Amino acid sequence: MHYLPGPEQTRRMDTAELRDRFLLRGLFVPGAATLRFVDLDRVVAGGIVPLGEAVGLDAPEAMAAEFFLERREAGVLNVGGAGRVVADGAEHAVARLDALYLGRGTREVAFHSDDPADPARFYLVSYPAHADFPTTHVRRDDAEAAELGTTEQANRRILRKYFHPGGVRTAQLVMGVTELQEGSVWNTMPAHTHARRTEVYLYFDVAPDAVVFHMMGEPQQTRHLVVRDGEVALSPGWSIHSGCGTRSYTFCWAMGGENQVFADMQGVPMGELL
Repeated sequence: MHYLPGPEQTRRMDTAELRDRFLLRGLFVPGAATLRFVDLDRVVAGGIVPLGEAVGLDAPEAMAAEFFLERREAGVLNVGGAGRVVADGAEHAVARLDALYLGRGTREVAFHSDDPADPARFYLVSYPAHADFPTTHVRRDDAEAAELGTTEQANRRILRKYFHPGGVRTAQLVMGVTELQEGSVWNTMPAHTHARRTEVYLYFDVAPDAVVFHMMGEPQQTRHLVVRDGEVALSPGWSIHSGCGTRSYTFCWAMGGENQVFADMQGVPMGELL
């Protein structure tokens, strides 16, 4: 279990401590499933990279569950090559930037890559679930999309909602992808917090010679994390979550908590940030 500090403890942390507590690294291991359990609304974040053989989604002993999704739901986003997910015998072809919702009660889940030389990289986010909803495949081009930002503010981006109250229904998971356009580097600025839910950010399509500075912390006690490709920033409800890259990039945002309304946030005017 990965435990997060509160705001008072966070104010006293150095760079190494911030990275250890608020950044998940090493999720995408070839041929394996890597899962991290976090006390942030009991979220599980993971990476699955199948090669020649399928990789299953098993329940670790610490879950005290017969199978992984016995009491949970999960969203799966493919950020690699083409792949397939078999859920209780039904096969779903999941292309790059397609997403698959797995509902509570799904017993057997297996991940496959179409080409081991260009493997799929499945990113998984799972929260506890209080209701059952059907497994649903959402293709990238079918997700609800909106073009946001301006060239002047260096934040032109396309926001795609995959799982949300107006689309694919879930127990509490809300999930989508934001693609920064070429030459744009800022996301989620002006910043905001979420008092009634928490959020995790997977940054990907980050070039090898690039980084993203993920902004976090209380609005008047800001901190930052230097994030590289395939790393996940954890954002509790009291923290802002914003970022600026040295080049354009893409990120997956996923939220869980007591409210699924996308616009339920507390904006922070630029003049109040410190």
